[in-house]
Amino acid sequence: MTRCFVRYKQCPPAAAVLLACLGAIATAPSYGASFEQRCLAMGDKAPPSTTFRVRQAIYHPEGEPQEIRLEQGGTRMAKLPAHCELIAETPARQADGQRYAIRFRLRLPSDWNNRFLFQGGGGSNGDIGDATGKLYGADDTAIERRYAVLSQDSGHDNASNNDPLRGGQMVFGSDPTARSDYGHASLKRSADAGLWLVRHYYGQKPRYNYFVGCSKGGQEGMAFAQRYPEVFDGIIASAPGFALPKAALAEAWDTRAFSRVIQTPGAAGFDVSRLHTAFNGVQLKLVREAILDACDADDGLRDGMVADVDRCTDQKVLAQLRGKICPAGGATSDCLSQTQIDALVESMRGPLGSAGQALYNRWFWPSGIDSPAWRVWKIGSEDGQVPPLNVVLGGQALASVFSTPPVMLPPGPQALADFQMGLDFDSAAAKVQAVVAPFRHSAWEDISARSTDLTSFKARHGRLMVPHGESDPVFSLADTLDWYDQLNRREHGRAGEFARVFPVPGMCHCSGGPATTEFDSLAAMVDWVEHGRAPDRLEASAGPGTPWPGRTRPLCPYPQVARYRGNGDPEKAENFACAP
Repeated sequence: MTRCFVRYKQCPPAAAVLLACLGAIATAPSYGASFEQRCLAMGDKAPPSTTFRVRQAIYHPEGEPQEIRLEQGGTRMAKLPAHCELIAETPARQADGQRYAIRFRLRLPSDWNNRFLFQGGGGSNGDIGDATGKLYGADDTAIERRYAVLSQDSGHDNASNNDPLRGGQMVFGSDPTARSDYGHASLKRSADAGLWLVRHYYGQKPRYNYFVGCSKGGQEGMAFAQRYPEVFDGIIASAPGFALPKAALAEAWDTRAFSRVIQTPGAAGFDVSRLHTAFNGVQLKLVREAILDACDADDGLRDGMVADVDRCTDQKVLAQLRGKICPAGGATSDCLSQTQIDALVESMRGPLGSAGQALYNRWFWPSGIDSPAWRVWKIGSEDGQVPPLNVVLGGQALASVFSTPPVMLPPGPQALADFQMGLDFDSAAAKVQAVVAPFRHSAWEDISARSTDLTSFKARHGRLMVPHGESDPVFSLADTLDWYDQLNRREHGRAGEFARVFPVPGMCHCSGGPATTEFDSLAAMVDWVEHGRAPDRLEASAGPGTPWPGRTRPLCPYPQVARYRGNGDPEKAENFACAP
């Protein structure tokens, strides 16, 4: 008998099962039909529970060009395999003048590899995504590898859910359900819908389910592992924003620290459009030189990369920075002021409460500090054309989404910077944890995914990989390593059997920086999940925009670092070992 694809929370009467199965059979595509016919038959389909409905079904023939978004901005054109594209949404609801629904896109290749991949989102989401399955560090996509791929908008739409006077695209933070959907609730609903459609289209469920995401997508991967551990066999959660609300406090802390470099003495505020002048490119290169002089050799080789981050202490870096202070009465554009050094020290320390308690975490000194991918978050692009993302994204998220109740601000970067500058950090940290009607959960409860309880995920043999850049300016690698240390203690030193963190020296947020950022984490994950071969190292290479195009290095699972064996070409990974 043809399978029934209906799920029940409780066991229904036999007659109900029969009717439901007959309904499923009647609406199922004919598996003798062509894939194009199957695809078009999926239009306007919905499961018997009507938890979602397909709104569009589009068949794409082999080789049809598709624009693929790149990690560093821009796009590339790819010729994708023949596939069915479905766009669906959950039933809409109205709240506070806004229409909310979870929208998702699913691509189903005709030459399917029997695997399903969930593509994580980014930032404040609100974008349905392209469902091509972007693989951070790889040249191709999951759809090109014949995965069925799903992406989703986490329950709000940047185009329609947008009110300039109430947080702009983050107006969803004012609605408890929309905030919960953003934090985690939309994930399981989207995954369940996608898996139902996969079974309905192919007549069988996937053999393996995978998740790949970075930043907010990394947070989503962690949320799946912690809240919905039954869904995925393998999760790649890169640069995970699993402490997003607290990281937003750090973004405000940075704005205050770097503003002091340009602030007029005695002035109450500062002009955020000038924050990019806090450091010029030459000065950030001097800081990178100081970090390398202090810490590059700690991993056994001077090669422009800091692999042993734990040994790169404040004291060592500061000793080098003092040698770059501007001489009295001399030029100041190619040296550092004491004010600039103090701002860096304050930023690296991370946000503190009035009693000196850490409100987020510290940062490692970033060897990629002179990269545009570092400075655009902290102080904006060098030409001033792109405002600091810490202000325009971090400030708005803290006010609209991570505070309870939300704080309504006038539009524009200056209002957001003024909000960050005026924060009482004790009060701001309390609002992250607060529960105020109509919210039933705090922002931390809804959005954080930093738990070390992965018991259920481990029990079903789930596997977790966490690549994270040492020079990430948004989410601290130190925080990720602290989380892993806590997990390892909970697991009595055996966390590496199912979860591994891979620090990437020099890499900024998800990509960029003087680093070996090109590596295939999905292939390594498949090997771990399907063949039991745990990744003892990831082979990585440096791209053309780095100081060493073509250089290869192993990325090592923490707490190991890549150490030169002492002979052979130091530009080749084969001459390095992962060692404590």
